[in-house]
Amino acid sequence: MFSSRAFCRSYRLTTNFRTLIPKTIGIRTMTTETADSLTADIAQATVALNDLRLQNADVSSIDAAKKRLGELKKTMAAISSAGGSKDTGKKKERLLLKTAKGTRDYGSAEMFCREHVERIVKDAFTSYGGSALDTPVFERKDVLAGKYGEDQKLIFDLMDQGGEQLALRYDHTVPLARYLAMAGATIQSKIWQVGKVYRRDNPVVSKGRMREFSQADLDITGVWDPMIPDAEIISLLCTILTRLEVGEFTIKLNHRKILDGIFEVCGVPQDKIRTISSAVDKLDKLPWLEVKKEMTEEKGLSSDVADKIGEYVKHKGGPSLLDLLKADAPLMANTSAKQGISDMEILFTLLRAYKVLDKISFDMSLARGLDYYTGIIYEATVEASAPPGFAADATESTAPAPSKPKPSKKAKVDDGEEDELDESQVGVGSIAAGGRYDNLVGMFTAAAAAEGKKAPGLPCIGVSIGLDRIFAIVWPKWVEKGMRSKETMVYVMAAGDGLLEERITLVQELREAGIKTDFLAKKKPKLTAQFMAGERDEVPFAVILGGDELKEGLVTVKEQKWEFVDGKKTKVQSADQGMKVRRDDLINWIKKTATYQGWSSGRLI
Repeated sequence: MFSSRAFCRSYRLTTNFRTLIPKTIGIRTMTTETADSLTADIAQATVALNDLRLQNADVSSIDAAKKRLGELKKTMAAISSAGGSKDTGKKKERLLLKTAKGTRDYGSAEMFCREHVERIVKDAFTSYGGSALDTPVFERKDVLAGKYGEDQKLIFDLMDQGGEQLALRYDHTVPLARYLAMAGATIQSKIWQVGKVYRRDNPVVSKGRMREFSQADLDITGVWDPMIPDAEIISLLCTILTRLEVGEFTIKLNHRKILDGIFEVCGVPQDKIRTISSAVDKLDKLPWLEVKKEMTEEKGLSSDVADKIGEYVKHKGGPSLLDLLKADAPLMANTSAKQGISDMEILFTLLRAYKVLDKISFDMSLARGLDYYTGIIYEATVEASAPPGFAADATESTAPAPSKPKPSKKAKVDDGEEDELDESQVGVGSIAAGGRYDNLVGMFTAAAAAEGKKAPGLPCIGVSIGLDRIFAIVWPKWVEKGMRSKETMVYVMAAGDGLLEERITLVQELREAGIKTDFLAKKKPKLTAQFMAGERDEVPFAVILGGDELKEGLVTVKEQKWEFVDGKKTKVQSADQGMKVRRDDLINWIKKTATYQGWSSGRLI
């Protein structure tokens, strides 16, 4: 137990600042060595305060520690302020206006597209019976530690925050497992989350490979009959990718138990299985010779064992591949592999009922590097997933092949940042992935349980959809089709006198009727300025108010359209001056038009 007096003695400053800072000279005379000493004292006092908290010291000790730390920080602030006011004669440094590496802004048109993607995903989640969850964007560091294998190094750590070591979340899966463990590992449900996650990876922004990016997850938790939730998740993924119109896609499947069984049969030591699995997972980016080199030279696997693995992981196909595996007596003698093959037989039967077998590839090279997977694993790929020029069947070649050059890096800009990968040498990667993780929730409940107390577990399976990577695929198509950037359907204008109150009244009536409406926030705007504002947003209906027409209970409605001319979207020019519509029937008239009824997903040409 600490006393406040003892604490103050232990962490008293070694330097008397009053003698170092004469009143006639001021704080600005303080030396760099003194500032460094003060910084060290602040760090020491912070550690001491945290120690007192962890040791449940008495309140007076903690208060004294807080007071002392506060005094040190005030002194440092005063010194910094005084020092900063001195004119050193140095040239002012210009602020570099840019986003942090691996992040980007999205303009209004891009956000309209992103929201379209997100709406489709959320609609599918709810159609499959999912309910929403939101978890914090940062977690305690010990919650995330030890869950991601070799990707552990990609976690963004945060500085000490009031005694807690924190980190930005790497995915939605581990926070969900922590949430389920806190709930007693009893929730049996379908749960979805959409939000940002963070990884300190080498970004390629144009391909949607970011350090801050959005993921959409749906997980099925609880004990169900074998492989039914697994098939449900794969069906959900096929539904979403079809609705998003990402083009031709493939869902690659494998089973961790089959893969682990193969490693055991080939002679991989137990302590190397996870690291060898991570190496195999790179076969979608690197040829077999490169992966074999990593296994043998970097991870210490013998060459003959690596060659045996190569004979297995070159296989891919459909349900018929199971017959080949079942004919392998050593593999079927392995308990893990046999269970995995049995699961896959059930899964293929269910996927046939879901009518998605044509989208499936049973790929023995799929490994998924994360440590928490225990059963079926999968990922969705498109044509743009692989690096340009990469042969998808690289594992099937037994002849020596030239090593694929590693992605080159852009010329480094002298701004203190790391090099970025050359986007022309990098693919989008998988656009969605997931698998079964039956032990992750139990890991949390066991770690939190009292010694000797049995901790409950909760089987789970889920999928993560990379919204930024999908956006990178969808956005060029969106632009090519001439999709809009707003949903505004009506622009209310006035001819002659501004008629501001009349415009506002009509705008509100239309909005209350569910018609998205806007107007120019000017008292007496020119009609040409109002048309230009409406045309900028490609608003299909211009409603024009005139003083005489309003007295007759009428408004003028002009329908506007756009078309592509020489690859450029332009307004269709028309001599039509619009038509007169009764003011009290305007809402019904608009809603009955083909333009309004045909409005779908933001498209209006």
